[in-house]
Amino acid sequence: MRKATQSLFLLFLLSVNILHAHEGMWIPSLLKVLEGQMQSEGMQITAKDIYSINQSSLKDAIVHFGGGCTAEVVSKKGLILTNHHCGYSQIQQHSSLENNLLKSGFWAMSMKEELKNPGLTATFIVRIEDVTEKVLSGVKDQNSNVGNKTMLSNIKAIEKAAVNQPNYKASVKPFYYGNKYFMIVSKTYKDVRLVGAPPSAMGKFGGDTDNWVWPRHTCDFSMFRIYANKENEPAEISDDNVPYKAARALDIAIDGVKENDFTMVFGFPGRTSQYLTSKAVENYIAKLLPARIEMRKNSLRHIDAAMAMDEATYIKYASKQSRISNAYKKWIGQDLGLRKKEAVNKKLNLEKDWVTKGKGNKALLNELFELENKKVEAQMAYNMFVEFYYYGPEMMRWATGFNKLTNSKEFDKEAKKKLKNMQNFFKNYDVNIDKKVFASLVPVYLKHVKKEMLSKELTDLVNKYPSSEAMVEALYKKSKLHNKEQVEKLLQGSQKSFKKKLEKDPIYNLAQSLLTHFLNEVRPSFSQMTQDEEKLMKSFVKSLMMAYPEKSFWADANSTLRLTYGKVEGSAPRDGMQYTWFTTMDGIIEKYNTGEADFEVPQRLLDLYEEKNYGQYGTDGKLHVCLLGSNHTTGGNSGSPALDAYGRLVGINFDRSWESTMSDVLFDKDICRNIMVDIRYVLWVIDIYAGAGHLVKEMNLLRN
Repeated sequence: MRKATQSLFLLFLLSVNILHAHEGMWIPSLLKVLEGQMQSEGMQITAKDIYSINQSSLKDAIVHFGGGCTAEVVSKKGLILTNHHCGYSQIQQHSSLENNLLKSGFWAMSMKEELKNPGLTATFIVRIEDVTEKVLSGVKDQNSNVGNKTMLSNIKAIEKAAVNQPNYKASVKPFYYGNKYFMIVSKTYKDVRLVGAPPSAMGKFGGDTDNWVWPRHTCDFSMFRIYANKENEPAEISDDNVPYKAARALDIAIDGVKENDFTMVFGFPGRTSQYLTSKAVENYIAKLLPARIEMRKNSLRHIDAAMAMDEATYIKYASKQSRISNAYKKWIGQDLGLRKKEAVNKKLNLEKDWVTKGKGNKALLNELFELENKKVEAQMAYNMFVEFYYYGPEMMRWATGFNKLTNSKEFDKEAKKKLKNMQNFFKNYDVNIDKKVFASLVPVYLKHVKKEMLSKELTDLVNKYPSSEAMVEALYKKSKLHNKEQVEKLLQGSQKSFKKKLEKDPIYNLAQSLLTHFLNEVRPSFSQMTQDEEKLMKSFVKSLMMAYPEKSFWADANSTLRLTYGKVEGSAPRDGMQYTWFTTMDGIIEKYNTGEADFEVPQRLLDLYEEKNYGQYGTDGKLHVCLLGSNHTTGGNSGSPALDAYGRLVGINFDRSWESTMSDVLFDKDICRNIMVDIRYVLWVIDIYAGAGHLVKEMNLLRN
């Protein structure tokens, strides 16, 4: 009976009628069922050309870059392209006042000049396999403890059996809330070097002003190269490594695309939540989003002000500021979009109809609503801790990092490591900024989290002082951990002395208590409710699919390889506003002429513009800069290749329009658009602007 039900469920998955073809992030191993639809929209290749395990395919040129972005291979010598903001932390780490790569850009004129990046990885997908039956083998009740243990045991066995050679990794992941399971086998390279990056004035052109906004003129790309050992296998960073010999490199369409042309975006979208109930969307809009926005707004007002004061601070905080501000502005757009498109009402209308489709549907929805009302408070406590600890004052994370030294059996060895790490930490740290961020976030934290979900140490401290500013001032005055010389002295003493002094440090004690409270109280409660919710959501999603077999259903993004497709097109997001499908360099100059700081550009770009020196990359006396498409993307798709009907590279995905940020929860085919930097602008910058034409010569440029 179970196998028959699974087969029926799979039939629904594979025979869906695609109502809105541009919605969805599709598992590439299942593209055969979409092939006809995609070809009817203009695709000129086959599903096997996109994904195959028996022959070279486009998937072999797609890279999971650093675990959070996407990149694409563009030369047989392992050259890859991603976004400027994806490589930003590496560019920042190689920058100093004397050699500010963020400001001047960087171009390796030979492979010897390419810069190593410890910790940076490039992962390829070897194959994707449906292992649902294997995972559920011997499982009678998937929601029972026994059933769950059996599934976990099966997953471990599947992963172990799948990998019989070094450098490969197998990971089984749930899709459709556990209605399906797929195994992803991957291969990760550990030596990835910086090859080139435009100045931030171009790579971040528009700054926060233009972030999540159209029209866009950002040169959002950077270049890296994958290195391997002499057998072309992954290896630790070494001077003995050689450029990776790529199994597949993307061809590049030098003539670009035209309006209404077919496009695809291939990459690793991070997370979407398409199946949330109306109650969950309501809580997200009314409670969770405003709280996180308020936290980041308070951090940014101090960081932005300090960065504007001098170049040294700008370098220190550039990467951190970018990390904080990106989601901040996205969430504001998401909030606006979901409200404007009445997402809650759309969900309510769907639920109202769905309830009539089955006897148990009403009871299931009530269970979901009841759990959501409990979960939102735990989720708030979870989110606020994340905002405070991971995106707030850096002293919190720095202080808790000392904990493992207190009982280490190799104290001297660990202390030396910490001394080495200390140089990197203090290179990018400003105590005055940290104090201001700390003081401004505490009141927001207390405002949004229920008292019983707060750390007692934090509430006791808050009650002890007349203001958060006074509390923070007292903490930093008594602590040694924000002072480089004091930390150095602390680590050079004996373990006994270190432990005694650390236990008296007020910042360490607060940070440790916050983290302990989170790990022991907040996270377990939230995790349990999330697990309970996922069990209900599994039934909910399966019931939706069975109730509406004529509709399209795709698995929410979960950082696995996906393909989305649409076309090159603008939109009309608001009354009186029309988005064209492309921008040109003329727009850069128009913005530059406003005199705003976010629109500064290098003099060389201005000179080349005056000369109209566009080389082979211009069209009709213009240089196309960015383009819009109706491809369904999200975070993680940053750096993803935008491909034409023949699978040739035409751009690099880097953003969405502000109205489109709601597509993580609700996709609207009329307004949701992804933003890409035109590959011709990328090539122009490398070749004409930077004079690094040797890199373009590595690539295969094709004319229509």
